[in-house]
Amino acid sequence: MTDRPELTNGVKSSEFLQYYYLKEELVLFCRENGLPASGGKQELTERIALFLDTGRIKEAQTSRTHRQRNTEITRDSIIEPDIVCSELHRAFFRKEIGDSFSFNVAFQKWLKENSGKTYADAVIAYEEIRKAKKTGKTSIGRQFEYNTYVRDFFADNKGASLDDAIKCWKYKKGLKGHNRYERSDLSALE
Repeated sequence: MTDRPELTNGVKSSEFLQYYYLKEELVLFCRENGLPASGGKQELTERIALFLDTGRIKEAQTSRTHRQRNTEITRDSIIEPDIVCSELHRAFFRKEIGDSFSFNVAFQKWLKENSGKTYADAVIAYEEIRKAKKTGKTSIGRQFEYNTYVRDFFADNKGASLDDAIKCWKYKKGLKGHNRYERSDLSALE
């Protein structure tokens, strides 16, 4: 049912990039071949592709250790560059927004892209992001292919079961090419 090659040194990067591999598989390949095994799925994929093409080992990107700059946050405090969402930040936002506050991906992205603005601006942005999430389709990051696939599957197949979506996903990720939902994937249910 699947033509997906086993991830070994003998696979060409062009072939490797055509298929879906779990992060665990990528990490295992890295460890077995002396490559750094840290980083996100996209970083691991790029590192492995380079290794398969050239035999070169690309070092992992290191992030600087962040020191907590603020000891107190007020509505007038400025959002620091390279913000790290800490317990101090969580306490501030819970006080301002309520116990329902949580750091979601969209809000963390907003914080990182808006250093120099105030925390009062951040509270307003959080409310706007929450409203947008309730009213429409939010974007899912590129690295979350499964989530995107399942959402699109259910949009096209009202009343279908999660088991059906998972069967179709497993079928799709074994095929060469992209991993986006297509109606033809329903053939996995036959």
